[in-house]
Amino acid sequence: MKVNIYYGGRGLIEDPTLYVMNKLTDVLNELRVEVTRYNLYEEKNAIAMLPKTLKEADGVILATTVEWLGIGGYMQQFLDACWLYGDKEQISKLYMLPVVMASTYGEREAMTTLIKAWELLGGKASEDICAYVDDHVEFETNPDYAALIEKKAEQLYRTINQKVKVLPSSNNIVKKNILRYSSLDLTPQESEQLSIYVSDDTYVKKQKEDIEELSQFFKDMIGGNNTSADNEFIKDIKGSFKPLADFTGSYAITIADQHKTLIIEIEGEVIKCYYGEKEDADVQAKAESDILRKIVRGKVTFQQAFMAGDLTAKGNFKILRTFDQLFEF
Repeated sequence: MKVNIYYGGRGLIEDPTLYVMNKLTDVLNELRVEVTRYNLYEEKNAIAMLPKTLKEADGVILATTVEWLGIGGYMQQFLDACWLYGDKEQISKLYMLPVVMASTYGEREAMTTLIKAWELLGGKASEDICAYVDDHVEFETNPDYAALIEKKAEQLYRTINQKVKVLPSSNNIVKKNILRYSSLDLTPQESEQLSIYVSDDTYVKKQKEDIEELSQFFKDMIGGNNTSADNEFIKDIKGSFKPLADFTGSYAITIADQHKTLIIEIEGEVIKCYYGEKEDADVQAKAESDILRKIVRGKVTFQQAFMAGDLTAKGNFKILRTFDQLFEF
């Protein structure tokens, strides 16, 4: 038998959910159950791929901590991924034990949310572990609480082992009758492959870059190279402007391969951006168009390009360093 634990908290040492998970793990291990824990805060860049790990499990434990409201962002992302990419047939066979610890009001609501979500996914809910914890030390040293948690672990083991029947829930009816067209109509294999693409930041970033390059290529073919480049830099700079209080300064950036100078004038919340000449600019800079394009696309900062030697500059270096604070590309 194998049970997967998905933990949606932040991993803080005083989090009582950690104690409950460890206690459950100890009991299940004694019963010769293989337990695998996934800390969602450590898997945040690959949460979309985690639903495929449900294939390996006979049961799951969804554990989270209420710090102010709700089940937490990581747990919500995981459940969203299960809905979008999970194998619903496999989920329908899995019993789920919800574990919710709270240091504030709302543990019951969070527990209800976990149960409702799992039932909407088609799964079966087991008895919950739900508590408000004011003092985690007192909670963790209370033998009565420990005994209750151990009984819940034993109950989960019996439920999975005996494949205990559960009474029908309206959440299952809602899933069948109302939400049948809400999720993507994909096979389990297609859903798993899509989850890999979604979680791969490099793949998504490369796709965006390819689209941008292809768009630029066709613009160049129809003779719109200069105009599109002009609009590209000016639009991106104006759109990324984040004014600083009482800041006044100007930049003249010569684009060497286009033989043009991009002028940026800032006074408080007012920005002017155009091509022209400004010999008295506070910062005089020079770079190739591909370097400037990397800057406005957020691949490198203005100062990183300067330090790498891809961009040369002279003038007021305090204003030069402020460039990256003024624009959030």
